[in-house]
Amino acid sequence: MRFHYQSHYHQPLLGEAIAGLFLLLFPVLLPCLFTPFTYASPSTFSEWNVIKPRHLSLLRSALEGKSSNKEQSDLWTPLADQGWRPCLESVNTPSALPQNSEGYLQVFLDGGLNQQRMGICDAVAVAKILNATLVIPYLEVNPVWQDSSSFMDIYDVDHFINVLKDDVSIVKELSDEFSWSTREYYATAIRATRIKRAPVHASANWYLENVLPVLQSYGIAAISPFSHRLSFDNLPSEIQQLRCKVNFKALVCVPHIRALGDAIVHRLRYPPGETEALSSDYLRVTTDQNDKQRPQKFVVLHLRFDKDMAAHSACDFGGGKAEKLALAKYRQTIWGGRVLNSQFTDEELRSQGRCPLTPEEIGLLLAALGFDNSTRLYLASHKVYGGEARISTLRELFPLMENKKSLASSEERARIKGKASLLAAVDYYVGMHSDIFVSASPGNMHNALVGHRTFENMKTIRPNMALLGQLFLDKNITWLEFRQAVAEGHQNRQGQLKLRKPKQSIYTYPAPDCMCRA
Repeated sequence: MRFHYQSHYHQPLLGEAIAGLFLLLFPVLLPCLFTPFTYASPSTFSEWNVIKPRHLSLLRSALEGKSSNKEQSDLWTPLADQGWRPCLESVNTPSALPQNSEGYLQVFLDGGLNQQRMGICDAVAVAKILNATLVIPYLEVNPVWQDSSSFMDIYDVDHFINVLKDDVSIVKELSDEFSWSTREYYATAIRATRIKRAPVHASANWYLENVLPVLQSYGIAAISPFSHRLSFDNLPSEIQQLRCKVNFKALVCVPHIRALGDAIVHRLRYPPGETEALSSDYLRVTTDQNDKQRPQKFVVLHLRFDKDMAAHSACDFGGGKAEKLALAKYRQTIWGGRVLNSQFTDEELRSQGRCPLTPEEIGLLLAALGFDNSTRLYLASHKVYGGEARISTLRELFPLMENKKSLASSEERARIKGKASLLAAVDYYVGMHSDIFVSASPGNMHNALVGHRTFENMKTIRPNMALLGQLFLDKNITWLEFRQAVAEGHQNRQGQLKLRKPKQSIYTYPAPDCMCRA
């Protein structure tokens, strides 16, 4: 009885031990059965994953298609004279500056290169309104791009001062008497000379009522923040035209940026042969050869598709649930979840044109407009969300696509390496020398170049975002239908001059303030 009792006692213990061991090892042996809730974890998603094309049928048709000679001819034809010309008469007539300045005006500008560019133009205008002496604007370090480049690192400061010498008094730095007025000084305490609450799009009267008394009392006033702090409306014509004079005449990049830009443009116009290696002396070596070579035309594409843009849009970019969670987590980290778009569905956002075009989608737009695999394309962008994996479809459509890295040697790029503002300045320069400019999504770079190219009557394609969003939502649309809809929707979006409406930016729509009928 005792033996039987012990045997009966140990059998359940052994079974329980085996069962416990099995439970411990089972998830290890068959992990796929135990990961239903982790496959969409944002920590497992990589933005560098290859994403399958979302519009495969359209892509196949685009790759098989070839544009006709007439389509190519129409595409590259420069804009006809639209009956308008640059008009800065009121600021081109030299006039003596008032003998006594009211004091020094300092501004601190945040944002990227083109937001700061517009702030510089506004700063000159405000200095004119106040009869103040402008100190060369201080460019804040952008928290995203982490570029500490100063005004003088980007722009030719002597040219800037000289062009505006009859309009506004400008100095490179403060006199010793006011050397205490620094960014660090204003960051440590409340200061009587700092204007901290300048309203967005403030009127000229606001500056006369709130900033002029500070100038008169202390001899200096520092405005921070300053971006978008001057109205586009109800200003004297001389102030409006002064803003355009700054933007289109006074702001010229430093010589080494212009030289690199010229080299890139030259290499796009006169591409080297297959056997020619790219080197820093390429231009010198092939000068005689280029005299006989016909210059080629090229398109500059500003591909505004960085991680911030993707996350802030709250749109779906084909990476599945894991990508959505990863972008939502990033959005929470950067903006605390305070993003208006996140309350809408992807379909609602796309139908309203509020989603940035992916590299695949901008490629399909260009193909539908008539560009093909013989088109020379210059890619102007800083960091593309997803990197080469996202760009591969665009490169498949346009194998002659180039960028700064492919067209300039590492030695030539050494002075701009890792500096977002200088990289963007080179892209801006090349964009102003291209036959056609197109931006994948609206933004400061888009707005700045659209305005500058309008001023010079240059062809610029502005994507119809709402139309494209609706077309890409239609999964049954044929290539022929897509091409027809794109062509019709972009007939009047290729550089045709549009007059500025109230509240619109003078830097995007320079007519009629800075342009006159011929």
